[in-house]
Amino acid sequence: MRIYTYYCDRLLTIYSHLVVDEFSSKSWNELLLIMHNDLPWNIRKFVHNQLGQFNFSWDLRQIEPWSKSNWSHTDLPRLRAGLVGAQFWSAYSPCGSQFLDAVQVTMEQIDVIRRLTDVYSTDLQLVSSVAGLKEAHRKGRIASLIGVEGGHSLGSSLGVLRMYYDLGARYLTLTHTCHTPWAGCCVGPEDQNSVSEDDNQGLSHFGSLVVRELNRLGMLVDLSHTSVRTMEDALNVSIAPIIFSHSSAFALCNSTRNVPDHVLKLVALNGGIVMVNFYSYFITCNQSSSLEDVIAHINHIRSVAGEDHVGIGAGYDGINSTPRGLEDVSQYPNLFATLMEDPSWGEEQLKKLAGLNFIRVFSTAEQVRDKWKYEGVSAVEELFAASSPVRPPSDCVYNGS
Repeated sequence: MRIYTYYCDRLLTIYSHLVVDEFSSKSWNELLLIMHNDLPWNIRKFVHNQLGQFNFSWDLRQIEPWSKSNWSHTDLPRLRAGLVGAQFWSAYSPCGSQFLDAVQVTMEQIDVIRRLTDVYSTDLQLVSSVAGLKEAHRKGRIASLIGVEGGHSLGSSLGVLRMYYDLGARYLTLTHTCHTPWAGCCVGPEDQNSVSEDDNQGLSHFGSLVVRELNRLGMLVDLSHTSVRTMEDALNVSIAPIIFSHSSAFALCNSTRNVPDHVLKLVALNGGIVMVNFYSYFITCNQSSSLEDVIAHINHIRSVAGEDHVGIGAGYDGINSTPRGLEDVSQYPNLFATLMEDPSWGEEQLKKLAGLNFIRVFSTAEQVRDKWKYEGVSAVEELFAASSPVRPPSDCVYNGS
């Protein structure tokens, strides 16, 4: 316990508030940022997005139905115990909603994230920029960002993408566990309405336009869940650095959800980042894993891509099998305390892992956006062809539009 307390004290020093001056890099460097959390979907599952039936300030380990679920890992007390300074909340719509109500579901999830941060504004602050991260950190609030998980949530509409951005979304995961009509995912199609592996392994022309529009907006391209070919295509197209919001190393666990070494090297060339997932099946390829197994993935990505290109993705509330020692969001100090025992991990390297690498990526995406705006680069107006053979007919589409 004494050793653990010592390392927690060192972490608090690393992530303390060093507000020196508005433009000093030291005023916001010490920031623990965790990439991906699916709490909003659990709020939908358990209380149908009725925040009046949900108290985020409680220890949800003591409250049903949260206490009975293997998918529940997050509440405010545990976020504080985990020294979390910033969090991307996932606006997720299941693949079954593709070609149906995916856009509506995604909008409702963005709505619940925005309302959650408003109700708990003493602890949370909705942010959409690096400047917002700095401000929230100075105020001692958990910076809350929005990510849209799954390209099917666009309904193949760049107009919808732009509206998500205006509502605060700052990354788009190009696919989830289903192909879209314009990008291939890492697993086979769920049903006959999805395109086949042969039809669409990577990005189509329209998919490349999605990446281009994400760059123009300053919205991050997330390649978790995508096929290797989609990874390669997106890395070839994207001017801004890409992210893997919650993926691990294929060399250590040969799940198709993980990133192969040759792509890790491309990520380094692109300036992007791979955020390690904590799901046991992506760590050890079975239901049992440990904190040390997670560190093995972190170290592997660091060794192949470099220390500037690795971060923490976790995936809490979207996984049902967690590593021993990393059971929920309160356990991040265990991870950093263990890394501190390794002489190859100094405080600067730990800061990069904890948040500086991501902030560099986010800052660069904003710089690309600002440069393109200065140069007068206009929005992509090309439409997805509604008659495409990979998009099935639907009674939910107004064909006259």
